[in-house]
Amino acid sequence: PVGTGDPKAHLRPTSDRVREAIFNLLINGGYGNPVAGAQVLDVFAGTGALGLEAVSRGAARAVLVERDAALAQALRDVSARLSAQDQVEVVQAEAVGWLQRQTAGSFDLAFVDPPFGAELWQPALAALLPHLAPSAWLYLESPLEITPSLPPDWALHREGRTREVRFAL
Repeated sequence: PVGTGDPKAHLRPTSDRVREAIFNLLINGGYGNPVAGAQVLDVFAGTGALGLEAVSRGAARAVLVERDAALAQALRDVSARLSAQDQVEVVQAEAVGWLQRQTAGSFDLAFVDPPFGAELWQPALAALLPHLAPSAWLYLESPLEITPSLPPDWALHREGRTREVRFAL
């Protein structure tokens, strides 16, 4: 949990099963392939599994935002090992503050999976909206008992649950 003194205690990598389901929905869901050529933003990147998976499935570029310096360096190292440093930008910063300081962008796909104990879904979504393309896809992950509110113009495509998390696309 956050606040235990261990800076990596908040890590909950998205399970392989959920990650596979997300990308199958995106790529095989009858909407073309919104991952191919996409500009991807993975805020609260952690292990970077979602952003790196998007690049491996054809995204043009991914920006991974991670506040922990050691994790950010690990993400840079992984990107280099995968020869993906031209496609993957790692930003070591607190995600909501970083979003608020950026000029408007046009990301096609964003992953929002903040530390569960930090209550960052709504601030992150508010800061994220100016950075998304009009037809962008958004992935949210939260604890089972929390249902983040979608921005007014957004439609829920699919949601699911595991024993630990709720996820929505």
